[in-house]
Amino acid sequence: MIDLKAFYKGREETHHRELTDEIRRNAEDTVTRANELLQRAGFAHISAVNSGWRPREVNNATATASPTSRHLTGQAVDLPDPDRRLAAWCASNLGVLEEIGLWLEDPRWTYDENGEHWVHVQTVPPRSGRRVFVPYDTPPPDPDFPVTWA
Repeated sequence: MIDLKAFYKGREETHHRELTDEIRRNAEDTVTRANELLQRAGFAHISAVNSGWRPREVNNATATASPTSRHLTGQAVDLPDPDRRLAAWCASNLGVLEEIGLWLEDPRWTYDENGEHWVHVQTVPPRSGRRVFVPYDTPPPDPDFPVTWA
């Protein structure tokens, strides 16, 4: 299970002026919902976070990060998923994500050629309103990930 320390990754100290009470409340909510997901999916052993809260400077330096990323407001988390099993579970259990109140970035876009795969979930709907959303208009890095929600 993840905690706020993992979610902040030390940025609550290095960028404390940017960390508002609203972001802190959002972070607590995001961690709570992410932990419910991990528990229900059978991945409670995950305790690390690839990316949690991102101050503006960090977000701007993050490749492919949206300038309006929900990481900026503490409403998104990227969970490590080296073998893509968590992504596959999420894609097959969208009803559980809906019950928890999470939206999933399409796993075809949460793939890294070096094996640093992740699952991005957020506590607010994307502009499309879709439970599984495409983050940007480039071809997916993992076009072979099985799509079960289309």
